Amino acid sequence: MSTTEELIEATVNKDGTATVSIQGTIHEFTATSEAAARAQTVELVSKHATERGTAVRAVMHDAQGSWPVKVHPDGTVEPDTTTPPASSEKPAARRRRVDSPVTHVANAETAVIEEPAMSEESTTAAPERPATAETAPEPEKPAMEPAQAADKPQSATPVPAGPSSATAKAQQPNPFAQKPQPHTVPAPDEAPATRREARQSFLTQEQVEEPATQGWRGTMTRLGIRMAPNEDERAERADVQAVSQHWPGPRTIAIVNGKGGAGKTPTTVLLSAIFARYGGAGVLAWDNNQTRGTLGWRTEQGPHEATLLELLPESEKLLGTGAQSADLAHFVHHQTRDRFDVLRSKPMELASAQRVDAADVDAIHRVASKYYRLIFIDSGNDESDPMWRRMIDHTDQLVVATTTRDDHAEAGALLLEALAQQNDKAHALAQNAVAVVTQADSKATAADVQRVADGYKTLARDVATIPFDPAMVDGILRYDALRPATQRAWLAAGAAVARGL
Repeated sequence: MSTTEELIEATVNKDGTATVSIQGTIHEFTATSEAAARAQTVELVSKHATERGTAVRAVMHDAQGSWPVKVHPDGTVEPDTTTPPASSEKPAARRRRVDSPVTHVANAETAVIEEPAMSEESTTAAPERPATAETAPEPEKPAMEPAQAADKPQSATPVPAGPSSATAKAQQPNPFAQKPQPHTVPAPDEAPATRREARQSFLTQEQVEEPATQGWRGTMTRLGIRMAPNEDERAERADVQAVSQHWPGPRTIAIVNGKGGAGKTPTTVLLSAIFARYGGAGVLAWDNNQTRGTLGWRTEQGPHEATLLELLPESEKLLGTGAQSADLAHFVHHQTRDRFDVLRSKPMELASAQRVDAADVDAIHRVASKYYRLIFIDSGNDESDPMWRRMIDHTDQLVVATTTRDDHAEAGALLLEALAQQNDKAHALAQNAVAVVTQADSKATAADVQRVADGYKTLARDVATIPFDPAMVDGILRYDALRPATQRAWLAAGAAVARGL
């Protein structure tokens, strides 16, 4: 490969857009995601390598930095240790790559390469010169009175014969042993505790950060150069850890809004999916609605048509000592992909034919609390209904679901304000609430979403925003059907809820 060969420049952005410069020709395209744009970039460069019949050098730029690589005709990518960073690289990126992933590979098998932190003081201060035999001052010997010397016993250590001056010095007491350092022994009753405090436990271990798996850093890790994750990947890992926790005792999360169509059911389904997927089994989604709740319509149906109306007569039996968790399969509908269970209402019946009162809510909640660690309740629209009010009494975390529509946003805000004026428990729930703002309308803009989110920041503890996704519009809701950006947004919403539990 000629050393004068023009270097290929490629820039991949988070929104999926990319620009590739090959021999003066600019190629621009837009992919569905950053990962797809990266793959398309490699495909384009490898096609150029195929035309040349040899590997080509390129510098790949993204939000994490710049990465010199060689791209082979078969699409294989490897670090390029001969190519310096491109001049177009941002200064901040150059500073981050002081320890370049392609030039410091001696310990690549075991070390995760971090971005070095440098300060002005560390780069300008000159190191102190070590003291040498010529420059180090001689230690000053303590003076001794003749009377003291006569009283002190002579050293018992035999001294080899030598010059008379050395013999005379050996016959004198050692001046450095004249005043031994005091040794304080702790009192017997304090010694064990003092020693335990001073000793570091052998069981103390630092948590080792896993190497990057995303972006060009992840690509370098797969090539054998272990790179530290960037801040976005670290934030995602923190959210995963938050929703993966198991809390002592069951937790109940109520999803509320006084207006229909505000996104309560999608929020219930997808939050349940997040916690079940990352935290394991024991998650129930319960349709606590007197009037045609749609939770059952937007989730998988099991091999039966049972609803909470069939569960209620069996509640005492399910609470008995002989009941088993498998017995609940007669009444709940398991979601095979998203791993949570659904307790349906019966929307085919009129509300007058299926009235559920506060005592029924108590009975269902006792059964749910016995068999599930997390209970997500999809609520109705009537805040005066005893069924709705009793749900609030059992709630540990309140989630207000809303879209960008003004009436939905206002209804949720009024609900929080009203709860804050009630008893201490309702006030605490309102103060600790999480608002989930969904861009349900494809014509809504990012500014519309942000406007509603900003309005809730003074009302709720945390606000999560969800972008528009066609997979959320109609039909059965499944987490895997969502776009990667939507999945990430729901994970962040779940983490916001988890931090309140």
